[in-house]
Amino acid sequence: MSAGLLLAASAAFGQAAPASAAAPAPTTAVAPAVSASSAPATANLAFDVGSVRPSAPLDPLKMMADIQAGKMPNLGAHVNGLRAEYNYMTLKDLIAAAYKVKAFQVTGPAWLATEHFDIVATMPEGSKKDDAPAMLQALLADRFKLVAHKETQEHPVLALVVGKGGPKMKESPGDAPAIDPDTPLKPGEIQMDTANGPARMTLDLKHGGATVNMGAKGTVTYSVDIQSMMMHMTSTKTTMAALADTLTAMMKQMGGGSGRQVLDMTGLKGNYEVTLEFSLADVTAAARAQGMNTPGGNAGSPGGAEASDPAGAGSTVYASVEKLGLKLEPRKTPMEQLIVDHAEKTPTEN
Repeated sequence: MSAGLLLAASAAFGQAAPASAAAPAPTTAVAPAVSASSAPATANLAFDVGSVRPSAPLDPLKMMADIQAGKMPNLGAHVNGLRAEYNYMTLKDLIAAAYKVKAFQVTGPAWLATEHFDIVATMPEGSKKDDAPAMLQALLADRFKLVAHKETQEHPVLALVVGKGGPKMKESPGDAPAIDPDTPLKPGEIQMDTANGPARMTLDLKHGGATVNMGAKGTVTYSVDIQSMMMHMTSTKTTMAALADTLTAMMKQMGGGSGRQVLDMTGLKGNYEVTLEFSLADVTAAARAQGMNTPGGNAGSPGGAEASDPAGAGSTVYASVEKLGLKLEPRKTPMEQLIVDHAEKTPTEN
Protein backbone atom coordinates (compact mmCIF):
# COMPACT_ATOMS: atom_id res chain seq x y z
CA MET A 1 0.00 0.00 0.00
CA SER A 2 2.81 2.44 0.77
CA ALA A 3 4.24 1.75 -2.68
CA GLY A 4 0.91 2.65 -4.23
CA LEU A 5 0.72 5.98 -2.42
CA LEU A 6 4.25 6.93 -3.35
CA LEU A 7 3.69 5.89 -6.95
CA ALA A 8 0.47 7.89 -7.19
CA ALA A 9 2.08 10.96 -5.65
CA SER A 10 5.00 10.55 -8.02
CA ALA A 11 2.56 10.43 -10.90
CA ALA A 12 0.94 13.64 -9.70
CA PHE A 13 4.31 15.37 -9.62
CA GLY A 14 5.19 13.92 -13.00
CA GLN A 15 2.09 15.29 -14.64
CA ALA A 16 2.78 18.82 -13.43
CA ALA A 17 4.33 19.73 -16.76
CA PRO A 18 3.31 22.14 -19.53
CA ALA A 19 -0.47 22.09 -19.76
CA SER A 20 -2.02 19.86 -22.38
CA ALA A 21 -3.39 21.67 -25.38
CA ALA A 22 -4.85 20.84 -28.72
CA ALA A 23 -2.46 19.03 -31.02
CA PRO A 24 -0.01 21.39 -32.74
CA ALA A 25 -0.64 22.28 -36.33
CA PRO A 26 1.05 19.98 -38.85
CA THR A 27 4.37 21.12 -40.22
CA THR A 28 6.78 19.61 -42.67
CA ALA A 29 9.86 21.27 -41.22
CA VAL A 30 12.36 18.75 -39.88
CA ALA A 31 15.35 19.90 -37.87
CA PRO A 32 18.73 18.27 -38.51
CA ALA A 33 20.14 15.83 -35.98
CA VAL A 34 21.99 17.70 -33.24
CA SER A 35 23.75 16.88 -30.04
CA ALA A 36 22.97 19.10 -27.10
CA SER A 37 26.55 20.30 -26.89
CA SER A 38 26.48 21.58 -30.46
CA ALA A 39 23.14 23.38 -30.29
CA PRO A 40 23.51 27.21 -30.34
CA ALA A 41 21.27 27.63 -27.27
CA THR A 42 23.61 25.55 -25.15
CA ALA A 43 26.97 26.56 -26.62
CA ASN A 44 28.03 28.54 -23.55
CA LEU A 45 25.94 26.83 -20.89
CA ALA A 46 27.28 23.83 -19.00
CA PHE A 47 27.50 22.61 -15.42
CA ASP A 48 30.83 23.20 -13.69
CA VAL A 49 30.66 19.73 -12.14
CA GLY A 50 28.21 16.90 -12.78
CA SER A 51 27.88 13.44 -11.24
CA VAL A 52 25.71 10.80 -12.98
CA ARG A 53 24.89 7.44 -11.38
CA PRO A 54 22.28 4.72 -11.92
CA SER A 55 19.54 5.02 -9.30
CA ALA A 56 19.14 2.39 -6.62
CA PRO A 57 15.72 0.64 -6.65
CA LEU A 58 13.16 2.46 -4.53
CA ASP A 59 12.23 0.75 -1.27
CA PRO A 60 8.86 2.20 -0.19
CA LEU A 61 9.04 0.59 3.27
CA LYS A 62 12.37 2.28 3.95
CA MET A 63 11.05 5.53 2.54
CA MET A 64 8.05 5.38 4.85
CA ALA A 65 10.34 4.68 7.81
CA ASP A 66 12.47 7.68 6.84
CA ILE A 67 9.38 9.88 6.54
CA GLN A 68 8.21 8.81 9.98
CA ALA A 69 11.65 9.79 11.26
CA GLY A 70 11.30 13.22 9.65
CA LYS A 71 13.46 12.54 6.58
CA MET A 72 11.44 13.32 3.44
CA PRO A 73 12.22 11.64 0.10
CA ASN A 74 14.17 13.64 -2.46
CA LEU A 75 12.82 12.58 -5.87
CA GLY A 76 12.60 14.42 -9.17
CA ALA A 77 14.14 17.73 -10.21
CA HIS A 78 15.41 20.29 -7.70
CA VAL A 79 17.36 23.44 -8.58
CA ASN A 80 18.36 25.43 -5.51
CA GLY A 81 20.88 28.23 -5.89
CA LEU A 82 23.79 26.80 -7.88
CA ARG A 83 22.98 23.17 -7.08
CA ALA A 84 20.90 21.07 -9.48
CA GLU A 85 19.65 17.59 -8.58
CA TYR A 86 17.68 15.12 -10.68
CA ASN A 87 16.86 12.09 -8.53
CA TYR A 88 15.39 8.74 -9.65
CA MET A 89 14.49 10.05 -13.10
CA THR A 90 14.40 8.01 -16.29
CA LEU A 91 16.59 9.16 -19.16
CA LYS A 92 13.38 9.91 -21.06
CA ASP A 93 12.25 12.28 -18.30
CA LEU A 94 15.70 13.84 -18.14
CA ILE A 95 15.64 14.47 -21.89
CA ALA A 96 12.16 15.97 -21.61
CA ALA A 97 13.35 18.29 -18.82
CA ALA A 98 16.44 19.28 -20.78
CA TYR A 99 14.56 20.11 -23.99
CA LYS A 100 11.49 21.48 -22.16
CA VAL A 101 9.05 19.09 -23.81
CA LYS A 102 6.75 16.43 -22.42
CA ALA A 103 8.01 12.87 -22.01
CA PHE A 104 5.47 11.61 -24.57
CA GLN A 105 7.19 13.83 -27.16
CA VAL A 106 10.47 11.94 -26.72
CA THR A 107 10.75 9.01 -29.13
CA GLY A 108 13.54 6.46 -28.75
CA PRO A 109 14.50 3.01 -27.41
CA ALA A 110 12.18 1.49 -24.79
CA TRP A 111 14.93 1.51 -22.16
CA LEU A 112 14.81 5.32 -22.06
CA ALA A 113 11.66 4.96 -19.93
CA THR A 114 12.92 2.18 -17.65
CA GLU A 115 16.48 3.07 -16.62
CA HIS A 116 16.63 5.55 -13.72
CA PHE A 117 19.52 7.88 -12.91
CA ASP A 118 20.62 10.32 -10.20
CA ILE A 119 22.37 13.52 -11.28
CA VAL A 120 23.99 16.05 -8.96
CA ALA A 121 25.53 19.10 -10.61
CA THR A 122 26.94 22.51 -9.78
CA MET A 123 26.09 25.54 -11.91
CA PRO A 124 28.66 28.28 -12.61
CA GLU A 125 28.60 31.49 -10.58
CA GLY A 126 26.06 33.93 -11.94
CA SER A 127 23.82 31.20 -13.38
CA LYS A 128 20.05 31.52 -13.29
CA LYS A 129 17.57 28.76 -12.54
CA ASP A 130 16.31 29.01 -16.12
CA ASP A 131 19.80 28.03 -17.35
CA ALA A 132 19.52 24.53 -15.86
CA PRO A 133 17.69 22.85 -18.81
CA ALA A 134 20.34 23.98 -21.32
CA MET A 135 23.09 22.79 -18.98
CA LEU A 136 21.31 19.46 -18.61
CA GLN A 137 21.24 19.18 -22.42
CA ALA A 138 25.00 19.62 -22.53
CA LEU A 139 25.51 17.05 -19.76
CA LEU A 140 23.34 14.45 -21.54
CA ALA A 141 25.27 14.98 -24.76
CA ASP A 142 28.57 14.60 -22.93
CA ARG A 143 27.79 11.70 -20.60
CA PHE A 144 25.18 9.74 -22.59
CA LYS A 145 26.39 10.82 -26.08
CA LEU A 146 22.83 11.94 -26.74
CA VAL A 147 22.01 12.98 -30.30
CA ALA A 148 18.46 13.99 -31.18
CA HIS A 149 16.41 15.93 -33.71
CA LYS A 150 12.88 17.26 -33.94
CA GLU A 151 10.26 16.39 -36.50
CA THR A 152 6.49 16.20 -36.72
CA GLN A 153 4.98 12.73 -36.75
CA GLU A 154 1.52 11.25 -36.53
CA HIS A 155 1.29 10.06 -32.96
CA PRO A 156 -1.25 7.73 -31.26
CA VAL A 157 -3.02 9.46 -28.38
CA LEU A 158 -6.10 9.13 -26.21
CA ALA A 159 -8.57 11.95 -26.76
CA LEU A 160 -10.45 13.06 -23.65
CA VAL A 161 -13.95 13.87 -24.94
CA VAL A 162 -17.41 14.45 -23.48
CA GLY A 163 -19.61 11.33 -23.30
CA LYS A 164 -23.08 11.02 -24.79
CA GLY A 165 -24.82 11.96 -21.54
CA GLY A 166 -22.73 15.08 -21.00
CA PRO A 167 -20.30 15.89 -18.17
CA LYS A 168 -21.20 14.79 -14.64
CA MET A 169 -18.64 16.88 -12.75
CA LYS A 170 -19.31 19.71 -10.32
CA GLU A 171 -17.86 23.04 -11.34
CA SER A 172 -15.31 24.61 -8.98
CA PRO A 173 -15.37 28.38 -9.63
CA GLY A 174 -12.28 30.51 -9.26
CA ASP A 175 -8.63 29.89 -10.02
CA ALA A 176 -6.24 28.11 -7.68
CA PRO A 177 -3.43 30.36 -6.41
CA ALA A 178 0.12 29.85 -7.62
CA ILE A 179 2.70 28.56 -5.16
CA ASP A 180 5.17 31.06 -3.73
CA PRO A 181 8.50 29.18 -3.80
CA ASP A 182 9.84 31.43 -1.04
CA THR A 183 7.18 30.32 1.44
CA PRO A 184 8.79 27.96 4.01
CA LEU A 185 7.80 24.31 3.72
CA LYS A 186 5.37 22.97 6.29
CA PRO A 187 6.38 19.94 8.41
CA GLY A 188 6.25 16.83 6.22
CA GLU A 189 5.98 18.85 3.00
CA ILE A 190 8.16 18.25 -0.07
CA GLN A 191 8.74 20.67 -2.95
CA MET A 192 9.68 19.69 -6.49
CA ASP A 193 10.50 21.88 -9.49
CA THR A 194 8.32 21.31 -12.54
CA ALA A 195 7.96 22.92 -15.94
CA ASN A 196 5.00 24.89 -14.55
CA GLY A 197 6.80 26.05 -11.45
CA PRO A 198 7.02 24.49 -7.97
CA ALA A 199 4.67 21.76 -6.72
CA ARG A 200 4.36 20.64 -3.11
CA MET A 201 3.39 17.28 -1.67
CA THR A 202 2.39 16.27 1.86
CA LEU A 203 2.06 12.62 2.90
CA ASP A 204 -0.67 11.70 5.39
CA LEU A 205 0.85 8.69 7.15
CA LYS A 206 -1.96 8.41 9.69
CA HIS A 207 -4.67 7.91 7.08
CA GLY A 208 -2.50 6.53 4.28
CA GLY A 209 -2.89 9.42 1.88
CA ALA A 210 -1.09 12.22 0.09
CA THR A 211 -1.95 15.74 -1.03
CA VAL A 212 -0.21 17.42 -3.96
CA ASN A 213 -0.54 21.18 -4.43
CA MET A 214 0.20 22.01 -8.06
CA GLY A 215 -0.51 25.70 -7.74
CA ALA A 216 -2.59 27.06 -10.61
CA LYS A 217 -3.29 23.49 -11.76
CA GLY A 218 -5.18 22.72 -8.56
CA THR A 219 -4.77 20.40 -5.60
CA VAL A 220 -4.92 16.60 -5.77
CA THR A 221 -5.58 14.36 -2.76
CA TYR A 222 -5.01 10.58 -2.70
CA SER A 223 -6.56 8.20 -0.19
CA VAL A 224 -6.82 4.43 0.12
CA ASP A 225 -9.90 2.33 0.91
CA ILE A 226 -8.65 -0.95 2.35
CA GLN A 227 -12.05 -2.64 2.21
CA SER A 228 -12.57 -2.05 -1.50
CA MET A 229 -8.82 -2.21 -2.29
CA MET A 230 -9.16 0.96 -4.30
CA MET A 231 -7.20 4.20 -4.39
CA HIS A 232 -9.27 7.39 -4.62
CA MET A 233 -7.99 10.57 -6.22
CA THR A 234 -9.91 13.80 -5.76
CA SER A 235 -8.92 17.15 -7.18
CA THR A 236 -10.29 20.67 -6.86
CA LYS A 237 -10.19 23.57 -9.32
CA THR A 238 -9.01 21.19 -12.03
CA THR A 239 -9.09 22.20 -15.69
CA MET A 240 -9.67 19.57 -18.34
CA ALA A 241 -6.11 20.15 -19.52
CA ALA A 242 -4.83 19.37 -16.01
CA LEU A 243 -7.09 16.29 -15.86
CA ALA A 244 -5.65 15.10 -19.17
CA ASP A 245 -2.14 15.45 -17.72
CA THR A 246 -3.14 13.53 -14.59
CA LEU A 247 -4.63 10.73 -16.69
CA THR A 248 -1.51 10.65 -18.84
CA ALA A 249 0.71 10.24 -15.78
CA MET A 250 -1.45 7.47 -14.27
CA MET A 251 -1.78 5.61 -17.60
CA LYS A 252 1.98 5.73 -18.10
CA GLN A 253 2.64 4.61 -14.52
CA MET A 254 0.28 1.66 -14.85
CA GLY A 255 1.54 0.86 -18.33
CA GLY A 256 5.17 0.76 -17.26
CA GLY A 257 5.92 3.97 -19.14
CA SER A 258 4.22 2.88 -22.36
CA GLY A 259 0.80 4.44 -21.81
CA ARG A 260 -0.52 6.91 -24.37
CA GLN A 261 -0.64 10.66 -23.96
CA VAL A 262 -4.11 11.96 -23.10
CA LEU A 263 -5.14 15.18 -24.86
CA ASP A 264 -8.00 17.41 -23.78
CA MET A 265 -10.51 17.58 -26.61
CA THR A 266 -13.60 18.15 -24.43
CA GLY A 267 -14.03 21.80 -25.28
CA LEU A 268 -14.95 22.36 -21.61
CA LYS A 269 -13.67 25.55 -19.98
CA GLY A 270 -13.37 26.45 -16.33
CA ASN A 271 -12.44 24.41 -13.26
CA TYR A 272 -14.06 21.26 -11.88
CA GLU A 273 -14.07 18.92 -8.90
CA VAL A 274 -12.96 15.48 -10.09
CA THR A 275 -12.87 12.05 -8.43
CA LEU A 276 -11.09 9.04 -9.94
CA GLU A 277 -10.53 5.50 -8.66
CA PHE A 278 -7.69 3.06 -9.29
CA SER A 279 -7.28 -0.56 -8.30
CA LEU A 280 -4.54 -1.07 -5.69
CA ALA A 281 -3.53 -4.21 -7.58
CA ASP A 282 -2.88 -2.08 -10.68
CA VAL A 283 -0.91 0.48 -8.71
CA THR A 284 1.19 -2.11 -6.88
CA ALA A 285 1.93 -3.97 -10.12
CA ALA A 286 2.99 -0.67 -11.68
CA ALA A 287 5.29 0.04 -8.74
CA ARG A 288 7.04 -3.32 -9.18
CA ALA A 289 7.36 -2.79 -12.93
CA GLN A 290 9.25 0.43 -12.16
CA GLY A 291 11.73 -1.21 -9.80
CA MET A 292 10.11 -0.65 -6.40
CA ASN A 293 10.35 -3.38 -3.80
CA THR A 294 6.80 -3.87 -2.55
CA PRO A 295 5.30 -6.21 0.06
CA GLY A 296 4.37 -9.56 -1.46
CA GLY A 297 6.86 -9.41 -4.30
CA ASN A 298 10.22 -8.05 -5.38
CA ALA A 299 10.92 -5.42 -7.96
CA GLY A 300 10.44 -6.80 -11.45
CA SER A 301 8.89 -10.02 -10.15
CA PRO A 302 5.37 -11.25 -10.84
CA GLY A 303 4.73 -12.26 -7.21
CA GLY A 304 1.97 -10.83 -5.07
CA ALA A 305 -1.12 -9.02 -6.28
CA GLU A 306 -1.73 -9.19 -9.99
CA ALA A 307 -2.87 -6.18 -11.96
CA SER A 308 -6.54 -6.22 -12.88
CA ASP A 309 -5.40 -4.93 -16.26
CA PRO A 310 -2.17 -6.81 -17.01
CA ALA A 311 -1.97 -5.42 -20.54
CA GLY A 312 -1.42 -1.96 -19.08
CA ALA A 313 -4.42 -0.41 -20.86
CA GLY A 314 -5.74 1.11 -17.65
CA SER A 315 -9.20 -0.46 -17.50
CA THR A 316 -10.01 1.08 -14.10
CA VAL A 317 -8.91 4.45 -15.46
CA TYR A 318 -11.32 4.14 -18.40
CA ALA A 319 -14.17 3.24 -16.03
CA SER A 320 -13.42 6.17 -13.73
CA VAL A 321 -13.38 8.58 -16.64
CA GLU A 322 -16.76 7.34 -17.84
CA LYS A 323 -18.24 8.06 -14.39
CA LEU A 324 -17.30 11.70 -14.96
CA GLY A 325 -19.41 11.79 -18.10
CA LEU A 326 -16.26 11.75 -20.20
CA LYS A 327 -14.61 9.22 -22.49
CA LEU A 328 -11.16 8.23 -23.71
CA GLU A 329 -10.97 7.56 -27.46
CA PRO A 330 -7.88 6.26 -29.31
CA ARG A 331 -6.85 8.65 -32.08
CA LYS A 332 -3.84 9.72 -34.09
CA THR A 333 -2.72 13.32 -34.43
CA PRO A 334 0.38 15.11 -35.81
CA MET A 335 2.75 16.17 -33.05
CA GLU A 336 6.25 17.51 -32.79
CA GLN A 337 8.55 14.76 -31.54
CA LEU A 338 12.10 14.80 -30.24
CA ILE A 339 13.65 11.79 -31.95
CA VAL A 340 16.57 10.23 -30.09
CA ASP A 341 19.03 9.17 -32.79
CA HIS A 342 21.63 7.88 -30.36
CA ALA A 343 22.08 7.48 -26.61
CA GLU A 344 24.39 5.31 -24.55
CA LYS A 345 22.68 3.15 -21.95
CA THR A 346 25.65 3.49 -19.59
CA PRO A 347 26.94 7.03 -18.96
CA THR A 348 30.64 7.77 -19.11
CA GLU A 349 32.41 7.67 -15.76
CA ASN A 350 32.33 10.64 -13.39
